[in-house]
Amino acid sequence: MSRNEQKQKTRQRIVDAAGRGFRKGGFGGIGVDGLAKEAGVTSGGFYVHFDSKTDAFREAVAQGMKDLKIGVLHFQTEHGRNWWPEFVRFYLGYKRNCDLSDSCTLQSLSPEVARSDAVAQTTFETGLLDVAQAVVDGPSSPKVPRSLASALAALASLVGAVTLARAVNSTEVGNQIAASTELVLLGAKAKPPSATPTNSEDE
Repeated sequence: MSRNEQKQKTRQRIVDAAGRGFRKGGFGGIGVDGLAKEAGVTSGGFYVHFDSKTDAFREAVAQGMKDLKIGVLHFQTEHGRNWWPEFVRFYLGYKRNCDLSDSCTLQSLSPEVARSDAVAQTTFETGLLDVAQAVVDGPSSPKVPRSLASALAALASLVGAVTLARAVNSTEVGNQIAASTELVLLGAKAKPPSATPTNSEDE
């Protein structure tokens, strides 16, 4: 591995660690020393790659939104025509219950970005529009949004549902929020066809 490749690998490790740290504790919940420790580098090593914690935050936001778009494309490839219902249920299921460090940037860092600067907000906005466009451009799927506006509304519903469900103490209420949002986005689940009675005389 060349020196430049090693440097890029270390930088990516710091970005990944920053994403986990910011998602779990918020921008104010972790400092440079904590980010460096999470990445397995010294604080001095952190400053080789980033001028400040804010600089790392911006890149972590960009990486998180890129990862979300990659996730959307993965569901489109893996699940074909059923990709949108699968994505919605995954988001309302796993992404609602996983550790915050593994949560979605769209959900966990939106409040942090709102309190940040214009550079971070523009980075977030660009990533959000890319994700929404990936939804619109994806394969045909039941209830999938087919305009940028409806894709943004659907993403907002998912984010809002996960945010509220994580905030309540009651598992029952959290499940109700998720189930209600799924119903709004996907409609009622189709009932399986009734089994056709067999005629024993024909057997």
